[in-house]
Amino acid sequence: MPTVTDIVRELEKPGRDPRPAFQTAAFTEGVEKIGDLVPGMVLEGQVTNVAAFGAFVDVGVHQDGLVHVSALSRTYVKDPREVVKPGDIVRVKVLDVDVPRKRISLTLRLDDDAASIAAPKRGGAPASRPERPERPERPGASEGRRGGSDARGSTGRGRDTRRGRDDAPLANTALADALRRAGLDGASDPERRRR
Repeated sequence: MPTVTDIVRELEKPGRDPRPAFQTAAFTEGVEKIGDLVPGMVLEGQVTNVAAFGAFVDVGVHQDGLVHVSALSRTYVKDPREVVKPGDIVRVKVLDVDVPRKRISLTLRLDDDAASIAAPKRGGAPASRPERPERPERPGASEGRRGGSDARGSTGRGRDTRRGRDDAPLANTALADALRRAGLDGASDPERRRR
């Protein structure tokens, strides 16, 4: 059996390993939890996962940081897998740290300023967007859609509010006209006339 003899022969030479050298990221001393991160820090990390919207990088804290697809390169990146792959050792800059939500924003563009790139906090509108003016209300718009009633007594939602009452005539609809012509409108019913 040549396979077993080849394995035994290779095991006799322990210094030779056909695999490439195993590299790990050199994590920064003193950065052990998410609260130790400060925007602007440059760290070395390892890419743990690549998604359509960016890459996740382990920087030595217990939470991976996200490098958004727009922060992977200065040029347009269609697929983040073109730039990085899981296992790559990369140098990243911290853009923003949100400790309560446990989110770390990173960039591969080391010459970028952390304050200018970080996205505005949620809840605050960007300063460049003008406020939308109030729309003037259209006449009669509030009656049909908001529960008002029209001339037939309906709410505008396709239902007749008088339905179920025995003394009310049917609404002026195509179905009511067809029922009247067929003699099923209830006016010809002797029981209904006595009430």
